[in-house]
Amino acid sequence: MSLPNRIIRKPYGEILLILVIPSEFETDYWEHRMHNAEQWHLRKPLLSSPNGMVAAQHWRAAEAGAAMLAQGGNAIDAAVACAFALSAVEPWMSGLGGSGYAVIWQATEQQAYTINFQGVVPQNIDPKAYPLEPSLPDSLMGFPAVKDRCNELGYGSILIPGAVAGLALALERFGKLEYDQVLTPAIDLAAQGLPVDWHTTLQISLQQHELALDPAAASIYLPTGCPPQPGSRLPLGALAKTLRILADKGPREFYQGELAEQLYLDLHAGGSAISQEDLAAYQAILSPASSFQHRNACIYGADASSGLQRLQDTLAYDALHLQPGAQPDEHTFIVYAKGLNQAFQAHYARTGLADEKGCTTHISTVDSEGNMVALTTTLLNRFGSQVVLPRSGLLMNNAISYFDPRPGRPTSLTGGKRINSSNMCPLIAINDNNSTQFALGASGANYIVPAVTQLTALLLDYGMDLEQAFHWPRIDAGGRPDVRVDPTLPTTFIKALAEVFTLEIAPLMVFPKLYACPSAVQRNAENGLCFGMTDPSSPIAAARAG
Repeated sequence: MSLPNRIIRKPYGEILLILVIPSEFETDYWEHRMHNAEQWHLRKPLLSSPNGMVAAQHWRAAEAGAAMLAQGGNAIDAAVACAFALSAVEPWMSGLGGSGYAVIWQATEQQAYTINFQGVVPQNIDPKAYPLEPSLPDSLMGFPAVKDRCNELGYGSILIPGAVAGLALALERFGKLEYDQVLTPAIDLAAQGLPVDWHTTLQISLQQHELALDPAAASIYLPTGCPPQPGSRLPLGALAKTLRILADKGPREFYQGELAEQLYLDLHAGGSAISQEDLAAYQAILSPASSFQHRNACIYGADASSGLQRLQDTLAYDALHLQPGAQPDEHTFIVYAKGLNQAFQAHYARTGLADEKGCTTHISTVDSEGNMVALTTTLLNRFGSQVVLPRSGLLMNNAISYFDPRPGRPTSLTGGKRINSSNMCPLIAINDNNSTQFALGASGANYIVPAVTQLTALLLDYGMDLEQAFHWPRIDAGGRPDVRVDPTLPTTFIKALAEVFTLEIAPLMVFPKLYACPSAVQRNAENGLCFGMTDPSSPIAAARAG
């Protein structure tokens, strides 16, 4: 039996993916190529503990969160400690200069909350400072390019960051431990400096030309003018000092105290429009979580500015067109692809976005009492604006890129506007009898919603545990002309998908992360066991028990 000539690879990001299956090639050739696309099989074991769990994109940060559980803290203490620690061990993804969302489940209240700590545009921003430049390629978010890419690089790309306020609000409202105690692991890690392994060298290498443009960033990440060799350690400038100031004086110091003045002086000297008044006015937003029902579970997520609407739309399509059996079949992934395409097309129509790229981090935590956190935070691009503020040692976001430089559009750049469209999709799911609960999210820009949707569906449609769901091959779809497929998906599934879609065959790899980088925790309320799982292809992501 011959196959249709429907399978392709094409340029994607920094690599070229090419695989064409002509119609004259027979099934045995197809099966040989599909099963030999990669020469290894990746697997991570499911970690379990009755004492809570932290799953994160860096094992050192996961350990920082788990230490809070061991010291009597809860899931919120663990998530906040983990997030601060990531600024010292995974600084290219997130940090004090970033923004994001937290979804929090309070077990005693049986209530879910969202904290929106997204960035805000400076009040006195001048949109005319971002003129279009037709000769350059489109921006990170698919908008027309701006002259000198000043909405993507440098001081002009920085929004008022919300991470410090959002993490502090989570701790104040829901945590058990003191602020300085929760910051201690991050302070220690920052004082030790960034340990360089091959993965760190890769991340710095990918942005070395942009990092070289900022003297403070270059002095930290390119100390010899080149990416550092694995086995070395990079001092992180004033980051440890800044964290100690926050631990001593509290989080409002970031927005109103002497630290805020230092931030302003550096921002102003670099040409940022952020004022002292902008910093002082920033507030994270606490609200009841948005929610919807899928199968026998209630799913809680962030507000309408997140990826939750696309998740809900896709799962609604799933519920209408899929009657799950014991295991996924060929029809399962056709339904997932159609649902995702429909949801993304509606999203693009609402927002005017065409394609979105970026780098993010996700943390999931659970404690022995059943409290849970799903927290996603970002600098937007890898290393954000590529700017390190000299006085504070903070890497800053480049989240002006979230906004359309053209006026009169849903995401147009306007003073005082909070980010109103994001791919981040942290969620918490509680089934109807409250016996099984999980917190889930991912990093990976446009890849986040497809990954989180499929993992949620596999957990709820087919009753999988985290280990089973995380090791199921995934597809990636999002309103594009093609559907990306992991070649380890069963051959019959790929054949069925090829009858409906043009396919791009791309394996799950360390880099580029074409299927997102998810992290999740789960708790069985009947026996109190907690479980943790992270992306099997990530060499640094890990779960740690409390």
